[in-house]
Amino acid sequence: MGVPRVYCDCKVCEEARTTGMNRRYRSSVIVESDQGEFFIDGGPDFRHQMEMLKKHRFQTMLVTHPHFDHIGGLPEWADACRWLGEKGELYAPQEVLNAIQTQFPWLQNHIKMKPVDLENGLALAGYHIRAWKVNHGKNGYSYAYRLEKDGYIWVYCSDSIDLSEEEQKPLYGLDLLVLGTSFYHEEAAFETRSVYDMVEAQELIAKVQPKQTIFTHMSHDVDLRKDYTLSPDIKLAHTGLTHSLK
Repeated sequence: MGVPRVYCDCKVCEEARTTGMNRRYRSSVIVESDQGEFFIDGGPDFRHQMEMLKKHRFQTMLVTHPHFDHIGGLPEWADACRWLGEKGELYAPQEVLNAIQTQFPWLQNHIKMKPVDLENGLALAGYHIRAWKVNHGKNGYSYAYRLEKDGYIWVYCSDSIDLSEEEQKPLYGLDLLVLGTSFYHEEAAFETRSVYDMVEAQELIAKVQPKQTIFTHMSHDVDLRKDYTLSPDIKLAHTGLTHSLK
């Protein structure tokens, strides 16, 4: 839901309204290389994020799953494509594209829908990218992406929980893991949940052993002013964070 939440006056939300350290938009990332650029996900804060980046156009987006916090900005992107006379390219597994087209049937007038081949992957901005389906708990499914370029390997897995052994296999041998963790320790009944908390995530990290980890997709339960005594190889995402992929 982003931070601050409209209804909330907790300490984290109040801080986000003032100094803004904890102000969080819906999770999205731009990947830049000497061979191009692309976004991963475009939620309802898309316009604000573009303004922060001082970007007025882009061509390509990769989408993890068809939930509103990851695709709510697509109509604004489509509108930009319409006015600029440039047709964007949206990549996702076919079932994600099908769901997006059901929600926004007119989107394909301005954005090309390009299915991701789950067997062979795809190439964007010099990266070879592999997609695989991951458990999103009560919220169904999402897709994670493993990206490789010039020997650097990283994974973007924003929405997952309780990954099976098979789903964990692409997480080994990573230089970087970007993993969604909505809470430090979530106390809700497990069957009602959809994303790892930080305690569970650290157990997964100890197993797959990426060189570095970034936690993203954090709720107002997480306060960036607090010391969570995480491993020095783990850092918490914040609005505007940049990270070198080499």
